[in-house]
Amino acid sequence: MDHPNSADPAGEDAWVDEYERSDGWRGDFERPGVPVYRPSAARPPAYPAAPLPPPGQPAAYPAPQPPDEPPPAYPAPLPPAQPTAYLAPLPPPEWPAKPPATPATEAPRATLPSGPSGPSGPSGPSGPSGPSGPSRPEPYAYPYPRTTRDWSVVTVGEPGYEFEPRPPGTPSYRPDTVHDGWSTDRLTVRLASVRGYAHRYEGRPREDDVAVAVHGPTQSVVFAVADGVSGAEQSSIGSALACRGAVSNLLQQLDSGVPAVDWPHMVRTAAWQLVARAAAGREPEGAYSEEAERKFATTLVAGVVRVDEIGVPEVSLVQVGDSGAWLLDGSRGHYQRLLTTKDSRGAAVLSSAVTPLPRVPSPLPVQQAQLGPASVLLVGTDGFGDALGDGTGAVGELFRRHLRTPVPARGLAHLLDFSRETFDDDRTLLAVWPRHLLREPRR
Repeated sequence: MDHPNSADPAGEDAWVDEYERSDGWRGDFERPGVPVYRPSAARPPAYPAAPLPPPGQPAAYPAPQPPDEPPPAYPAPLPPAQPTAYLAPLPPPEWPAKPPATPATEAPRATLPSGPSGPSGPSGPSGPSGPSGPSRPEPYAYPYPRTTRDWSVVTVGEPGYEFEPRPPGTPSYRPDTVHDGWSTDRLTVRLASVRGYAHRYEGRPREDDVAVAVHGPTQSVVFAVADGVSGAEQSSIGSALACRGAVSNLLQQLDSGVPAVDWPHMVRTAAWQLVARAAAGREPEGAYSEEAERKFATTLVAGVVRVDEIGVPEVSLVQVGDSGAWLLDGSRGHYQRLLTTKDSRGAAVLSSAVTPLPRVPSPLPVQQAQLGPASVLLVGTDGFGDALGDGTGAVGELFRRHLRTPVPARGLAHLLDFSRETFDDDRTLLAVWPRHLLREPRR
């Protein structure tokens, strides 16, 4: 039989046998009027078959033939460049010099008649009987130059260990440090909350929180400061829920025009936020109170600062737990403790001072005070209060020197992040001054 791929002279495929050439086979597939494929052209010549190896020997690929010309060689790689030294840091920018004042650009100022020696200098008349007007408080002395290269940690006494913080292991974002600040017509507010050195080292989130808002119709400032209990599973969530629940309730009560704030109702509302979170969408019941305490236990200090008819700020606040509040008299440098706190040795003044939310103490005492013309209200967690103690130590001197007048919000956060051995808890501080103590920027 011929090779299967060969073609016969008639143009038919040679692999078609005698049966396939018969009319019987054609009749099985041919139909009237239906063309049948019959190749007439010969198949293209097949590639020559490779020679078969001798019997008993495996087939071997032919040895590759050397190319006619060798391929061009790639150039040899250059030696690795030596790392260059970092450029020397640029010197810090200098503050532009204030242009000399001219009568056309300088704003008019009210002055008093000068004394006998009438010539006046930059700070007013130089004569003995020629004061230039009421004096403004000096701006607070920065513990660092006003350049971006000197944000080093403020140390008090023996500093703590220096290290790079670890990220907090929480499913939601929890910043290491927050700060804020603004002023109403009568009050100036600054706040800061920083993660403690222990939590930075352990990779735990900041458990303190703070919330503050202004009630538009009355221009009252409402605030809340909370410290999540370290033994609770998610105390950072508990402190945030308590602060926002307390501030929202205080704003609602002021909107309703009540003559006096219902403080127990406000505290119960904050506690209900924790129980509702523990219920996870189910109807909050007393059965979830234990779970809320196990997960979200937190302290709370909440209050309101109102300005009365004659312009005197009045403070009202309540306490659940061991966070505290103080009045710092800038003229005398004295700290007045408004709430029960621990002293610098960590001893509780009252045992009931550490009862956290969602437990609601009864009775709930309300503390009231007036903010003097040279005073500042301080509300903080025990991370600040324990280091402050009675205010006579080095920490008290640090804040006494720098909080006589309102500081920038970032400056308060920098001060609050001071380093002192053994004081490594989270710290949160809210400060409220009378607006007249603010050093207004010159226009």
